[in-house]
Amino acid sequence: MLLKTLLNKCSKYKSFVFSNIRYKEKDEEQVIEVEVRPRKNAKAICSGCHTPGATYDTMREPRRFEFVPPWGILFFFCYRMRRVDCQKCGVTVEEVPWGIGKNELTNTYMQYLAHWAKKLSWKEVAESFRTSWEKVHSSVDYVVKWGLEHRKLSGVRAIGVDEIQWGKGHDYLTLVYQIDNESIRLLWVGAGRTVKTFLRFFHYLGEERSRNLQYICSDMWKPYLKVIERKASQAINILDRFHIVAKLNKAIDEVRADEYRKLLKAGCAFMLKYTRWILLKRPENLTQKQGIRLRDILRYNLKTIRAYLLKEDFQWFWEYVSPYWAGIFLDQWCTKVMRSKIEPMKNVAKTIRNHRELILNWFRAKKQFSSGVVEGLNTKVKLTMRKSYGFRTFKAAELALYHTLGKLPEPQLTHRFY
Repeated sequence: MLLKTLLNKCSKYKSFVFSNIRYKEKDEEQVIEVEVRPRKNAKAICSGCHTPGATYDTMREPRRFEFVPPWGILFFFCYRMRRVDCQKCGVTVEEVPWGIGKNELTNTYMQYLAHWAKKLSWKEVAESFRTSWEKVHSSVDYVVKWGLEHRKLSGVRAIGVDEIQWGKGHDYLTLVYQIDNESIRLLWVGAGRTVKTFLRFFHYLGEERSRNLQYICSDMWKPYLKVIERKASQAINILDRFHIVAKLNKAIDEVRADEYRKLLKAGCAFMLKYTRWILLKRPENLTQKQGIRLRDILRYNLKTIRAYLLKEDFQWFWEYVSPYWAGIFLDQWCTKVMRSKIEPMKNVAKTIRNHRELILNWFRAKKQFSSGVVEGLNTKVKLTMRKSYGFRTFKAAELALYHTLGKLPEPQLTHRFY
């Protein structure tokens, strides 16, 4: 009796009331069933057009909707569904406020499972609440679909785009994030990293909102650059320091590895042994022991050392404020590198020359936006994928990423459990 009173107080559904409660034990499993009945003279709501109509008939057997299990006991709402004689839709099954369609779970329970699915893997959630992986999946699907339908996309002025590898082989996901001051969130997920993939994002965003974009952070992937120029040419496309520094570090590593092999044959491998991370780190981030080792190897006239000095010289580029003077420094540095006869470094200089204006856009945007935010979000994406040991389908991966990083609105509940 007390449980029925609590339900009628806490889980109020207009036009419905909780009545009889039954407790059962079957096959060592405890079950509570709560009978739900419509209030007197309450009209059923058509599930098609959401308008009240006359009752056509009532199902003989009640449908069971699983609710949040109190004390670890399975809990069900039992309700004999009515069919509505709707003037617009014909005879349809009624709409109930605690459930959707043929789903076996109540909306409250789906949100409850979806909440825990942000913290644990879907398998762990299913095991903790003695339910199935499929029900956890449908719960996340319900919350994500509702959130995507009700989220606001107006006011997005800065986005970042990047791709991550997922699954086996060369499968990629294109991820688009909002990175302005209003919000940092996942906006869109697409399968692949082609021109067609990225065009689907702009089709989803719409022409008007695409024209309102002011800044776009991206890497040097040609399909992305091509689509940005075509769909958001008014936006400042920024190639920032993260991608340039990554290419410089990769070039130094290539030079060091190639020179180490030659020194090994000559019996002088000790000159570059255990120096990889010393050369990749900034001097201020080295330990005392690493700093001493760096001072020792700087005495040698090696290609690796010359490449390292060129990389460190490039760091002054980021200290500029004016794009004009930053451009002059960039041109002088590229000329110096092209004369160095160090092929991996020359390849970096060629890349920088080819994307000169996009790199200088970082200064034109007054250093406000950086792909560092995008890379940080990519790390969270990888953690989400790893937490669930990967997802077999794109649909499951898409749902998990929107759910975890999309900052989606949630449906209003009669009460919350968290």
